[in-house]
Amino acid sequence: MCQLECFSGERGLRVLHKFCLAFQAPIKATCEDMSCKTGFPEDVHSAVVSRSVHGGQPLLNVRFRSCDGNKKIHFGSSEPEDFRVGEDGVVYAERSFQLSAEPTEFIVSAQDKETQEEWQMRVKLTPEPAFAETSEKVKQKLNAKIEDIVFPWQQYKHSSPLKRQKRDWVIPPINLPENSRGPFPQELVRIRSDRDKSLSLRYSVTGPGADQPPTGIFIINPISGQLSVTKPLDREQIASFHLRAHAVDVNGNQVENPIDIVINVIDMNDNRPEFLHQVWNGTVPEGSKPGTYVMTVTAIDADDPNAQNGMLRYRILSQAPSSPSPNMFTINNETGDIITVAAGLDREKVQQYTLIIQATDMEGNPTYGLSNTATAVITVTDVNDNPPEFTAMTFYGEVPENRVDVIVANLTVTDKDQPHTPAWNAMYRMTGGDPTGRFTILTDPNSNDGLVTVVKPIDFETNRMFVLTVAAENQVPLAKGIQHPPQSTATVSITVIDVNESPYFVPNPKLVRQEEGLLAGSMLTTFTAQDPDRYMQQTSLRYSKLSDPANWLKIDPVNGQITTTAVLDRESIYVQNNMYNATFLASDNGIPPMSGTGTLQIYLLDINDNAPQVNPKEATTCETLQPNAINITAVDPDIDPNAGPFAFELPDTPASIKRNWTIVRISGDHAQLSLRIRFLEAGIYDVPIVITDSGNPHASSTSVLKVKVCQCDINGDCTDVDRIVGAGLGTGAIIAILLCIIILLILVLMFVVWMKRRDKERQAKQLLIDPEDDVRDNILKYDEEGGGEEDQDYDLSQLQQPDTVEPDAIKPVGIRRLDERPIHAEPQYPVRSAAPHPGDIGDFINEGLKAADNDPTAPPYDSLLVFDYEGSGSTAGSLSSLNSSSSGGEQDYDYLNDWGPRFKKLADMYGGGDD
Repeated sequence: MCQLECFSGERGLRVLHKFCLAFQAPIKATCEDMSCKTGFPEDVHSAVVSRSVHGGQPLLNVRFRSCDGNKKIHFGSSEPEDFRVGEDGVVYAERSFQLSAEPTEFIVSAQDKETQEEWQMRVKLTPEPAFAETSEKVKQKLNAKIEDIVFPWQQYKHSSPLKRQKRDWVIPPINLPENSRGPFPQELVRIRSDRDKSLSLRYSVTGPGADQPPTGIFIINPISGQLSVTKPLDREQIASFHLRAHAVDVNGNQVENPIDIVINVIDMNDNRPEFLHQVWNGTVPEGSKPGTYVMTVTAIDADDPNAQNGMLRYRILSQAPSSPSPNMFTINNETGDIITVAAGLDREKVQQYTLIIQATDMEGNPTYGLSNTATAVITVTDVNDNPPEFTAMTFYGEVPENRVDVIVANLTVTDKDQPHTPAWNAMYRMTGGDPTGRFTILTDPNSNDGLVTVVKPIDFETNRMFVLTVAAENQVPLAKGIQHPPQSTATVSITVIDVNESPYFVPNPKLVRQEEGLLAGSMLTTFTAQDPDRYMQQTSLRYSKLSDPANWLKIDPVNGQITTTAVLDRESIYVQNNMYNATFLASDNGIPPMSGTGTLQIYLLDINDNAPQVNPKEATTCETLQPNAINITAVDPDIDPNAGPFAFELPDTPASIKRNWTIVRISGDHAQLSLRIRFLEAGIYDVPIVITDSGNPHASSTSVLKVKVCQCDINGDCTDVDRIVGAGLGTGAIIAILLCIIILLILVLMFVVWMKRRDKERQAKQLLIDPEDDVRDNILKYDEEGGGEEDQDYDLSQLQQPDTVEPDAIKPVGIRRLDERPIHAEPQYPVRSAAPHPGDIGDFINEGLKAADNDPTAPPYDSLLVFDYEGSGSTAGSLSSLNSSSSGGEQDYDYLNDWGPRFKKLADMYGGGDD
């Protein structure tokens, strides 16, 4: 709406009237009284703005009249989240939003900062009507004569303190189509002021698109005020521009208030619809009725959604497969909701449908609209429309008797529903043939088979066959409208196999009550077992004893009669709580042989077969009368009524017992022994005490209490030293001391023997080492062996002993290593004595050892050394000449007998005289 006000001058009204007519805006003219009145000139202010409002966009300029130009006015809004009023009265949008078709109302307030006086005015914003013109019509209108936008006229009365304030108006938005082809710059409107006749003015525009990014889209001729656009606009980037026109003189002084200019970019259909996803996935249960919602596909269009360019329509281009109908689905052309339109969805026949969806703008106009396509994949989900069906009417199985947790039969079913879903998983239950609950049916999760399992033992002699009736159904009930029965039934025939079972004793355990003291060889009871195998050919059972801790019993192997082999004693360590347990074994001769055990429990009744004894056996008291009481206790292995209360008394003989001691019973099991006389000499005394129990007949015994009498202090503790000696040592202590002494003597004897043996070994080694004393065949032990050259890193220079190396010339004659290369001629050996002495061998060895040590060419001493004892010129001759005349037959060879067994042959040959 164009707001026209009364201005002095007729031309201004006429120009505004032309401007409003040019943009087809309604005209509302108001004239007010010229008298000054502070406040808003009207109670309700109406303005027409664009439907799309952007944050920071100036919407209108409110008028406030102040008679006193010095008042400081603060403006406010009742909707601060949506609208803000600047200090100059311009109303701005605080956020971006779309105006509804109904007028938007809010309150603008003005408050005097000094007097706090407040004024209010209601503002009503009406969205501009949608432009239905085509782009060609808009272009024709813009190509028409460019109208002038004249700044409001202002008149000052200098002779009066009152002045006429200028009035502002709201310029209707300028609509400019996007993607215009020019030519550019394209003129839009001309801005001018009525004062340009008297002053030289300069015009400019500010705001986004002019001097703010994106800059240079709009320009203005500073002289003529012609506003132009320099390039095509894109509504999808910027939908509207908010500029402000200024008029200043040549000195830069503002001569007019700025004018707000809104330029709306008119949308063109230059964007195709785009689906949010190229492939859409949805599901629908099989058997769904027509009208069942499946899924929603969505496409967006960058064009104006409030215009036809951005209004989309959907349709289905194709469906694959086309079974059972080519039109199983339809789509809402506005919302994109896909629903079923035909019955017959069956997952077992068609598991998935593929739809090609097309979205077209211009409200689906096939001629002018732009289109795009996407794919919708609809999966038919399974419902329980097929019950499980047994593959056979009767199933068979067998199980050995007394076996549990055994699978005896596999029940197989078929189900056309999707595997491993509640509509496919089978549940089995028995409807008959198992009243005692000996079987259960488990489901194999992989194969869906029913596993008939034995959970309780089965006796062949009782049941030889079972005929079970079973039913199978799914985990979820059948879908409504399915004509099949909800379950399938079958029969399971199970045969029980007879096996050899273990015999069992009856009863087990068997309890026998018997008085103790039963003599050996007495018949106690008969303990027999039974064989459950009535249909097997077996001989009678055989019995044997398995456990008899005290070895008191024996059992007849044929009839199971148990007799005693020793006296039954209730006080035995093998009897617990009067009960003695023995275990017996019964065996059959089946295949395989089986056996069973039975326990015989003998409850032994007590008899008075044990006399009471005194406890403790030893005690200490003082030699004076006070304090000298000794507490004693009677102990009886028997139990009531053959035990306490007990009677305590001292014997009549010897007479000194009653003369020196007295005994008093203090309870059924306890008594006190004390001195009767004032003083008793320190020492050890044996005091006999007669104790009688309460059994019938009574049992009594005389127990000796060893009492040690000593000197005591005031606390009753022994203080004399002699009491230790007088007390003596017990038998156990004496035995321990003797054992210690004997062990000590044995250790000393072993040490002496070891020392003597060690000395003998040393002497023997000395004899073996010294060749001059003993050259007999002995085993020599060397404590050190050297390593070879290949496994030890030796310093050969150290082994060779270079300090003691002698020239070859001084080597002993007749000694040479075979591994040494001869340099000189073979030496001539001196003539040796014809009668060798036993010491010659030792000298020979020593000479060879010395030669090896002094030889620098010799390898380490762990190598094999070969010596030549015979050489050229040796007088020994050859062994073949032993019988020659030069053999020295007159020589006495008896000493060879002393050289050991190795020289025995030579001794026999030469030491036997003439023979």
